Amino acid sequence: MVSKSLAHYSASFACLQNPKEPQWLQAIRNEAMEQFSKLGFPTSRQEEWKYTKVDFTRKLAFDHAPSQLNGVTADQLNQVTFGNFQCPRLVFVNGHYSETLSSLQDLPPQVQVRSLAEALRENPEQIKPHLARHAGYQDHAFVALNTAFIQDGAFVHIPEGARIEEPIHLLFVSTSLDKVTACHPRNLIVVDENSQATILESYVGLDQQPYFTNLVTEVVMGKNANLDHYKLKRESDQAFHVGTLQIHQDRSSHLRTFDVTLGGALTRNEVNARLDGEGAECALDGLYLVSGGQHVDNHTRLEHAKPHCASREVYRGILDDRATGVFHGRIVVQPDAQKTDSKQTNNNLLLSDDATINTKPQLEIYADDVKCTHGATVGQLDENALFYLRSRGIDATTARSLLIYAFASQVTEEIRVESVRSQVDDHLFGWLPQGRLIREAI
Repeated sequence: MVSKSLAHYSASFACLQNPKEPQWLQAIRNEAMEQFSKLGFPTSRQEEWKYTKVDFTRKLAFDHAPSQLNGVTADQLNQVTFGNFQCPRLVFVNGHYSETLSSLQDLPPQVQVRSLAEALRENPEQIKPHLARHAGYQDHAFVALNTAFIQDGAFVHIPEGARIEEPIHLLFVSTSLDKVTACHPRNLIVVDENSQATILESYVGLDQQPYFTNLVTEVVMGKNANLDHYKLKRESDQAFHVGTLQIHQDRSSHLRTFDVTLGGALTRNEVNARLDGEGAECALDGLYLVSGGQHVDNHTRLEHAKPHCASREVYRGILDDRATGVFHGRIVVQPDAQKTDSKQTNNNLLLSDDATINTKPQLEIYADDVKCTHGATVGQLDENALFYLRSRGIDATTARSLLIYAFASQVTEEIRVESVRSQVDDHLFGWLPQGRLIREAI
């Protein structure tokens, strides 16, 4: 079954060969495909995938999604964006850029927000120094597969000294076709020295059909750069989502990321940040809200490579019914990274006896002058808090909902973009049994 699955992807890769693309890109794609063929899809025998089975890769033969709108309209997008909030927006349907659905108004002329495929055609030398230079595919099958299938995605370049006030929205929409399909979006975000921006990545499914999204986003930050990055996933209940966010930070750069998982049958989120310049700072926040038979896996790796860097990581999960989750957070402090200050926390709330979470915070410290802490909690709703609310005349269902909302809001309150925070709250209120009453009360 494994060889048959790999042969299917090899055949699809052969059909995508483009003799007009730059030779350096051909070499990268060919090497990545060769590496994917050697690695194969991971199994639970591998430590990094011990609690996450990717059997769907062997059971379903995913074809490459074609370039077509498949009936997607602007009115449909209004239901999955951020209400009346207007900002520059790139839209991709089944992994392919749609100019008709995109809107790039009010951007400074020197700022580039465009399709990666277009950038590779018109100015490949601008892409060459960064693409596939940070997200390693030598030992990661899904990154290798994405790199081999590089075709389209978003390219965002914030030049030196630019300050972009409005968020830039990268919207990836999946629709049902007459066959199960896979798309491999590749995003490249370059934030130059002394510049500032906010990027929103959102992934949504318009139909309740199985599909596979395998994405890689590379973020390259120059000296003193500032970036807020949000990733919001509202995939269909039958979708499979594997995503890698790879970040490289230079001296005194400041990064905030916020990862929200609200949908998908299986979701694997990987966030890897290398603080490679003295004084760099990084904050990772995450929220996952799953129920039914959903599975979510969060893997993070923060590498402190230079001295006087700081990182803070807070992930919170709420799991109900038979949902399962994984958190594996790893902080690596290299020998030269003296004066590192790093904190990591993972808190999980289980709402049923059948929900399961496997959490593993981890420190690897090779320097002797650091401040590093990590911890994890797994529990159910506090019976004393429930009793207190019940004694004030609040019924049991509403009391439970209030406590769940309070648990999640400690993370959602950190979302700086109001429209994004409101949409996450909307989903949470809709998920809670007494969400409408709670919303009216707060």
